[in-house]
Amino acid sequence: MSLNPYAACLDGKDPLPVLATTAAKLNEFACGMTPEELDAPRAPGKWSPREILAHLADCELAFSFRLRQVLAGEGLLQPFDQTVWGERYSAYDVSGALALFGAARAWNLKLLTTVTEADKTRTATHPERGDMTFWTIVETMAGHDIHHLRQFEGLG
Repeated sequence: MSLNPYAACLDGKDPLPVLATTAAKLNEFACGMTPEELDAPRAPGKWSPREILAHLADCELAFSFRLRQVLAGEGLLQPFDQTVWGERYSAYDVSGALALFGAARAWNLKLLTTVTEADKTRTATHPERGDMTFWTIVETMAGHDIHHLRQFEGLG
């Protein structure tokens, strides 16, 4: 498994502008969709836009913890099974997912204003991906955003 499976989505872009604009883009996409469109899976066996929003909220919580783990010098990052987490997405609504994602992302963006060049090179080990730097996690977050934003393009 790649250190950053979403590196191609980021394509060398600065991750910070991506991270700073994703919440607004998700809100715009969601507001442009009907409730039926939000609950319709993109394809058989795929998540609906509502479920993608729940996934993004979950991931922002996981990324929040990982960023802080690395800064605290905790060496091992905990992976999670998104498919298993996704089994419970029927409990979550669009407004709650957007609110959680937006609040957690704003909190993480504040954290990123405190990061030094030395912090960016701090490392931790992901059991499936290997040793990664703090900044690799930030780039993964941005690439992950782009990956899912592309899924929303043209859906509304």
